[in-house]
Amino acid sequence: MSDFSVKPVLRGERALLRPFSKEDVPVLERILADPEVIRLTGSPDEEFGPERLRAWYGSRNDQSDRLDLAIVDRASGELVGEAVLNDWDEYNRSCNFRILIGPDGRDRGLGTEAVRLIVGHGFEQLGLHRISLCVLSHNPRARRAYEKAGFVAEGVDRQSVWQSGEWIDEVRMAILAPEWAAHRGHPDTALSSTAR
Repeated sequence: MSDFSVKPVLRGERALLRPFSKEDVPVLERILADPEVIRLTGSPDEEFGPERLRAWYGSRNDQSDRLDLAIVDRASGELVGEAVLNDWDEYNRSCNFRILIGPDGRDRGLGTEAVRLIVGHGFEQLGLHRISLCVLSHNPRARRAYEKAGFVAEGVDRQSVWQSGEWIDEVRMAILAPEWAAHRGHPDTALSSTAR
């Protein structure tokens, strides 16, 4: 059932997820150079450069084993980040998830909605059973967005990332297809309706 070669457009109230285009490269270059993006994602502190970014993002739509989508703020039409399903394990129907939001997309619910959109696509259209991720322990904003969408903490990889002269823990989180089916990315709502 999984067909990662299809690159959909996913629409929410605030966010739109779409395939990348060559016009995205200058914006992505700025986003990936943002110190907060580097700190919160554990990305290497290096200059990616337009040629390298053009090659990378120019090949995303051709990948048949992963889904990379641009996150666009529907209010402004601006590209603000990316959402990715990667490391696909076809036999076990699972994959990894990662997201990054640049400075122009923060603190407005775009990240939470983008998580719900791509995770919903993973379960409902791609037939995945499990989607997992790792979040740095000093990124509570991202962890809260994942929890709002139904991800559950499963453990801690202690001191797994070396950053700015210190070791950082990563929290492993995942969501399963039956959990998604029960709440569709709104676990708080599902819990309050079952408590009645």
